[in-house]
Amino acid sequence: MLQTIDHELLRTFVAIVDHGGFTRAAEAVNRTQSAVSMQIKRLEEDVIRRPLFERDGRQIRLTSEGNTLLGYARRILDLHGEALNVLRQPDMVGRVRIGVPDDYVMRFLPGILKSFSQVWPLIDVEVHCEPSSQLLSRQDGSLDLSIVTREVGHEIGEILRQDATVWVVAESHSLHQQSPLPLALFEEPCFCRRHACNALARAGRQYRVAYSSPSLATLQAVVSAGLAVSAWMKSLVVPGMRILDESDGFPPLPDASIVLLRAPQAHSPIVDGLARYITEGFRQ
Repeated sequence: MLQTIDHELLRTFVAIVDHGGFTRAAEAVNRTQSAVSMQIKRLEEDVIRRPLFERDGRQIRLTSEGNTLLGYARRILDLHGEALNVLRQPDMVGRVRIGVPDDYVMRFLPGILKSFSQVWPLIDVEVHCEPSSQLLSRQDGSLDLSIVTREVGHEIGEILRQDATVWVVAESHSLHQQSPLPLALFEEPCFCRRHACNALARAGRQYRVAYSSPSLATLQAVVSAGLAVSAWMKSLVVPGMRILDESDGFPPLPDASIVLLRAPQAHSPIVDGLARYITEGFRQ
């Protein structure tokens, strides 16, 4: 028979990681320290059959097997809690408010919302499409969750993924050879716009910002029409465009991070469920 893992063992294991030791974890799971130690011993010796922690005096750290188990443990516990909530309250109703730039709406949101609605069919989802700069200024509780783009090294919240920033042009046009180079860029303030302009200036390349918009769809339409060159995240490049690199005379651009922000008071089974689907959707 396929061996299963008692979710209480996983709960204790995660508590030790989150609380930094056995003593605080014992308080968190309402058990004695010796009971917690016995649970981990059972998990290591009888279930996983690998050490999960390296012990150095009072200090502990995860082994490679422990790190692997941690990701699975969190997902199993999240699903366990979600299943109980759904089954105990099958007609749960409510509302969740999410802010997201239109950059990610067509690329990521359909699959995320479809998965979420299958589990929470009666929940109303408010989607507010605004640039990252505006969403960052709305962390006052008016939104439960926000997906924003940040510079690498300046992230706040949960990092969903990191992606390369690339130059793009319509496949059937050689517009990138023009001087001054016509650009289609996001409106200020936008670090991608700043990096693109600075990179061209350092390379001694003349340019002009011919089109400016807060909407990725607008920039994509301009580029597809062969009117300008633009720069955005690689995962957002669509068919009919090609990426320009140093062989085309375009300097490399810094990577960007997509992060998930949660309002301080936004903690409920509904918000937690949508946050989990967002995390999975962006990391797939």
